[in-house]
Order: sequence, then C-alpha cells, then structure tokens
Amino acid sequence: METIIVEEVRSATADVRVLIGELDRTMAAEYGPEQRHGLSLDAIFQPPVHFFLARLGGAAVGCGGVALFEGFAEVKRMYVRESARGRGVAQAVLARIETEARNHGVDVLRLETGDRQSAAMRLYERAGFHRCEAFGAYAAMLPEAVATSVFFEKRLA
Repeated sequence: METIIVEEVRSATADVRVLIGELDRTMAAEYGPEQRHGLSLDAIFQPPVHFFLARLGGAAVGCGGVALFEGFAEVKRMYVRESARGRGVAQAVLARIETEARNHGVDVLRLETGDRQSAAMRLYERAGFHRCEAFGAYAAMLPEAVATSVFFEKRLA
C-alpha cells in the first residue's frame, strides 16, 4: 500500500496550480460562475487559510485547506484527482484539516459544496458531518448564488 503524505504548503507550487486548475475546470463544467465559491489561488495562501497538499507514492494527487474564523473553521478547495480516488487520500486531507482546526482551538468545522458533488457529500457524511444552514458570508448571499450549495458542519470537540 502506498503511503499518503499530507503536507502544509505556503505558496502556489506547480503541483498546487495543476490541482486547483483541475478543480476549477471540474466546477466550471457543473456550476455557473455565480454558484462557484472557491477561493482564488492567491487567497489560498493568505491568512486565515492553511493549505495542504496530499501525495500518494510521491505524486501530488489532492489538496485542501482550512480557513480559521471566529467560532468556526471552514474547509476550502478540497480536491482529489480522479485517478487517486478511493485510496484514502480525501480522508487523509480531511483528517489533517480537522487537526489544524483543533490545534487552533476551533471546535466547529463547516463547509460548502455543490449539490452535484455526491461523492464529496458521502465522504463528509461518513466523516461525521451533518447538513446545516448557510453560514458566514454564504448566509448573506442572494438565494440564486447558493441555490446549488449544500452546507455541512461537524463538531470537533
């Protein structure tokens, strides 16, 4: 079994650029611009975000981040390359995100995903997340901007 390594990255490396590009193309094929809420590449590497890259057998195959806010943290830009799915990469990235949130004293982890991301929703539900209402900036958005959004949260304490 190949080892999964999840490491924090502090800048937009070539591997990160390729993975985020794949994620952006996937989301653009499924959702209109007003319904895509992913952080820009530059925003991923600004406070309050911590961003992680997953490697499987040395190859970059996944990524994800966590934005730390007052009272909660939010999963950001979670993605696993299709060729690496089903091998524990997403679970490893999510575990690292949860650890980061806990290490910063946060006990609620939230996320927004799209209603067509059924595999992602299954992953989050298996990891103990439950559907919740829109939160943070999403709660203030126009209804059409979050019409395809599904919100989840998990208590970490």
